[in-house]
Amino acid sequence: EDDFQFILCEGCQQELPNLKLLTCLHTLCLSCLSKNKPIGQCPMCRTAILQAGGIPDMDNLLFTNLQARLKVYKKIIDGVDLFCDNCKKDGEFWCFECEEFLCFKCFQAHQHYLKRESHKNKRVMDIRAGSAKDFLKDTRRTVNLSCSNPTHKSQTVSIYCTKCKKALCCTCALLDSQHAPFCDIRSETQRRQEELATINQDLKQKRSGFEATYTTLQDEAARLEQAQREMRELIRQRVEQLVQLIRWEEEELLGLVETRQEQGRRELARELQRVEGVLRRMEAGERLVEKMSLYATEQEVMDMQPFIKGSLEELQRLELVVAGDQTQPRDFGECRARLQEL
Repeated sequence: EDDFQFILCEGCQQELPNLKLLTCLHTLCLSCLSKNKPIGQCPMCRTAILQAGGIPDMDNLLFTNLQARLKVYKKIIDGVDLFCDNCKKDGEFWCFECEEFLCFKCFQAHQHYLKRESHKNKRVMDIRAGSAKDFLKDTRRTVNLSCSNPTHKSQTVSIYCTKCKKALCCTCALLDSQHAPFCDIRSETQRRQEELATINQDLKQKRSGFEATYTTLQDEAARLEQAQREMRELIRQRVEQLVQLIRWEEEELLGLVETRQEQGRRELARELQRVEGVLRRMEAGERLVEKMSLYATEQEVMDMQPFIKGSLEELQRLELVVAGDQTQPRDFGECRARLQEL
């Protein structure tokens, strides 16, 4: 179960349907998105949710489908209600194409009538002896795309039109001259996977720079806090030596220090939040691309790759802020001068 925690909602960590993929590449359920609607930001990295109503249009098909496939695997492991979908006897086989349990008799008939279809079947006991990853590998079909023509949904799709960017069946490719040039659908899905992997690799190299900046900003924030504490203590020590008549000077000096350090703190906090958000988006991108490569079907790749690619390219365009340009601890020279006068 620990291997598949990534399919849960990143907000509530629940296994829920209708998961949505944000432009920052974090995945949230509809409930978490509704709760977060007044804020209008991703609760994980604080990236603005620009979609109308705060609900993204892109479904995380990969995670939703993995949930469904893992539920079947869990049902097999638990051994509860494993009945043949045809005659309701004990289910001994699972057909990965029909997605049905079969008893031995129905399995023989299934093999006889569908021998030309080459449906992949496996004994339930063999599935139970294997791992969840083995089961998911068997259910990851090589051809499960639908033709873009609604009247050809039952046709086998093996062609991709680079002009209209759609998957086609042979009928559409032969009869419609508008579709050209063509390429093999497997080649296109492989190209898209490789394109995501290339972008992801570039982001991994860029991420180290953001991590270094994040660490520098944290150090700057700590030094700012330390400088503030030291100056407050010095002010208190000096002012306590003065007579009661000049106590008001202490409060004025403390107020000046607070103003200076608060300004620097706000600037650093904003930059820290920005860099932290970018890092979380990069982590989400790396994780999603990795899971796409491991578990995505071609349908999922075709539907989700352009959206993911756009988000990754947006991350590529982000410029790293040079650490030396960040806010330095505020100068307390004016406070020191006034203390000397006292």
